[in-house]
Amino acid sequence: MEKIAMTVQQVADRFNELAQQEKWFEIQEELFAESVKSIDPVNSPYMGYAEGKAAVRKKGETFVQTIEAVHSASTTAPVIGGNHFAVGRNMDLTIQGFGRVQLNEVMLYEVKDGEIISEQFFY
Repeated sequence: MEKIAMTVQQVADRFNELAQQEKWFEIQEELFAESVKSIDPVNSPYMGYAEGKAAVRKKGETFVQTIEAVHSASTTAPVIGGNHFAVGRNMDLTIQGFGRVQLNEVMLYEVKDGEIISEQFFY
């Protein structure tokens, strides 16, 4: 029996459910396509570009390893437009080599065939 692909709304709803619990690696495992791309702003001091589910996970793990303290973190509900959805993410972190940093970003996700095929961060 063929698996019916989730709609953008269903992917966004599941993303939001997990994001509210800070389950970011579960989001990657469950919702990301094998060929997913992860794109940070050009010249970002924090992260860069990764392609492929394993590389994107490694990018996330590398970032998490630099976090010395999480003072607060929150994610807005998703806003959907076509094959994309976006969330706002606010974090107050202490990061190795940077000290205490306030990251206020927009995270944009593209969905195809019921999977997230790209994530892009604007901060």
